[in-house]
Amino acid sequence: MVIGHKKQQEFLEKIIKEGSRSLLFTGPESLGKKTVALSFFASLFQEKPFNHPDFIAINPFEGKIRINQIRELSSRISLKPIKASSFGVIVDQAHLMNREAQNCFLKTLEEPKGSAILILVTEYPDFLLPTIFSRCERLRFYPVKKEEIAKYLNENNIVGEKANNIIDISLGRPGKIINFLERPETLENRKTVISDLVRIMQAPLGERFQYVQELLKREDLRDVLIIWLSYLRESLLLNNNTESLSKLKKILNAIQETIFLISNTNTSLKLALEVLVTEF
Repeated sequence: MVIGHKKQQEFLEKIIKEGSRSLLFTGPESLGKKTVALSFFASLFQEKPFNHPDFIAINPFEGKIRINQIRELSSRISLKPIKASSFGVIVDQAHLMNREAQNCFLKTLEEPKGSAILILVTEYPDFLLPTIFSRCERLRFYPVKKEEIAKYLNENNIVGEKANNIIDISLGRPGKIINFLERPETLENRKTVISDLVRIMQAPLGERFQYVQELLKREDLRDVLIIWLSYLRESLLLNNNTESLSKLKKILNAIQETIFLISNTNTSLKLALEVLVTEF
């Protein structure tokens, strides 16, 4: 189910019968970009996309989308669709295409040999070649309004304090809401992570480095950093002290950089985290 993003859905409804198209869905993670894309293709095919022979999903493998995946895609969409008038393609986390894959994809955009609606989904559009960026129509996604989230929760019998907590900590990201509802323990985990963060920010450097060792054992390290990010962003909005604001902004930038490094590069996790906690 899609939560919010009415304008984006209305735009997609208008182009649903127009044939070949190249679209770029951008915005922070967990906003529902891929969910909207899947909903669009469900409308196009009149059935669930993953059940349709003309639907193609390109996903990262071991942190990268490689040229062989794009070559196979190009070859397939050069053929005639089996049931639909056009192929439907989602390239998820498109920024993880390596340079060879991006060049190959660009050729597909420049010299289309068949009919396809291509949707690239990414949090980091600036990591795509400018020529790819310029050949796609950009559809920007934003956090969903609290009223829309409240309505969804109410329809699912989530009300009162629990609903308010979910609204506050989801920061308008439907993906987070679904996760909280499917895995209630994630709410408790968030409280623990924030409690640890507050303690470590006030601790001596040696204790922070010891905490890095604990973080390295966590399989959900990226999620921990994202919780830090959301909590400190909330603190930033509530803080009026100029000196504190400056420090918070510096920490936020450091966390964002660390998330990027551990998600998209081969940098040492230990080194990246040690550099991060020195900013606290």
